[in-house]
Amino acid sequence: MRHSIQFRLTIVSIFSIGAIILVSWILYHRGSFFLFEAEAKENLESLYHQVDALFAHSEWSDEELKIGFEGLSNPNNAIIVVSDGVSKIYTTTNEKGMMFDSLNSMTKLITNPGFLGSGRLYMVEEHQDDRMKTGYYDLTGFLGNGYMIVIRTSMDAINNSAEFTNRTFLYFSLSIMLVAAIVISCISWYFTKPIHDMAIVARRMSNLDFNARVRVKSKDEIGELGDTMNRLSVKLESTISELKTANNELHHDIENKNQVDEMRKEFLSHVSHELKTPIALIQGYAEGLKESINDDPESRDFYCDVIMDEANKMNNMVKKLLSLNELEFGQSQVKMGRFDIAELIRNICSTSDILLEEKGVTLEMPPEEPVYVWADEFLIEEVVMNYVTNAIHYVSQNGRISIRLVPLEKELQVVVFNTGNQIPEDELDKLWIKFYKVDKARTREYGGSGVGLSIVAAAMEGHGKAYGVRNVSEGVEFYFNLDTDIS
Repeated sequence: MRHSIQFRLTIVSIFSIGAIILVSWILYHRGSFFLFEAEAKENLESLYHQVDALFAHSEWSDEELKIGFEGLSNPNNAIIVVSDGVSKIYTTTNEKGMMFDSLNSMTKLITNPGFLGSGRLYMVEEHQDDRMKTGYYDLTGFLGNGYMIVIRTSMDAINNSAEFTNRTFLYFSLSIMLVAAIVISCISWYFTKPIHDMAIVARRMSNLDFNARVRVKSKDEIGELGDTMNRLSVKLESTISELKTANNELHHDIENKNQVDEMRKEFLSHVSHELKTPIALIQGYAEGLKESINDDPESRDFYCDVIMDEANKMNNMVKKLLSLNELEFGQSQVKMGRFDIAELIRNICSTSDILLEEKGVTLEMPPEEPVYVWADEFLIEEVVMNYVTNAIHYVSQNGRISIRLVPLEKELQVVVFNTGNQIPEDELDKLWIKFYKVDKARTREYGGSGVGLSIVAAAMEGHGKAYGVRNVSEGVEFYFNLDTDIS
């Protein structure tokens, strides 16, 4: 608090006002005595002229002169003694000592050659009474009619008046100082509160809280500063958001680069693993044919069938990898069209009759009525083919495969179900990874490459539609959604 601008401004202002009041009081204290002294001398001279005018009426009686004495303007209660120098004395006091002092002053006046030669009618002097411990001013002189006059005023009255005015000035100054302290404190609070509010907002901004705003209530420099801080807050928020976005993109790019590197390593590892066996088989059976290990036609046909089968597997895997590469890197554009999904499913399933008969599998097809959807027919054919092939491979012996079309709001869900063993729950999310197989032994009985479901994921993500797999009571079902309404 004591380091705040409000506190320092109040203290400095109070000390400045206090210093000004102190200097003013000292000057007034010293100057007031001179002022009252000059005023006292002016009053003495004023009384002199009043008395001179009073005695100018020579026809007035003593009683009239006495009444005239009482009507004089005498603010300091000065004592007046007038003497004709012979027998008559006119005075405003009955004090014998005073009258004696006045007559003594008159005697000194008559015998003062400096005064007599100066041509002056009166003079004012300051005297000290050591016996009474006091001082006074005496006006001694001659009236116009030749009478001698002494007018005396006490210095105590002057000093008391000066001290009274000094005390009054001091109390008044202290009151003003107190009021000024309150007023200055309020004024300083009024001007420093916006600065304090700005400091709070700046502190919040330093903590990246850009919701803080300065309440601009004036159009002066402080209001302009507050408005500038508000604009700065908005600009900083925008700039930091852009930096965060750029940082996130950079982080994402780095992650993508690392992921691409890992995918490349994984791709090379899986491809080398997948190609190693068919290449070895082809090489081995080709060498056997060349060396004519078996000359009978049946053996040669078997060798040729193995070579052709392995070559076909390699060809299919390469085609799938190329399709997946086109989907993942956006080289294959999704071409939307309207087609009958039920007919597409029936056509795909018709090519698998032999495999179904070998395993004694019952196939449940969707109804023959047309069911139209909006999608890329070629990509959806790939999806359905992979789902059906996957179901035929994993269906239990003499089991059942069911393909259902489930209507949803503006969508259709295609569900491919097969009876058989369920997939471990912790493996469900991994099925869509390239070359991933739940069969850890990588048996070649099925001949799958682990690429098919990755193609499904890429195709459905290209459509922006849901897909997935779930365990059910009798087996497993895969699903994907398609639009039935173009809007």
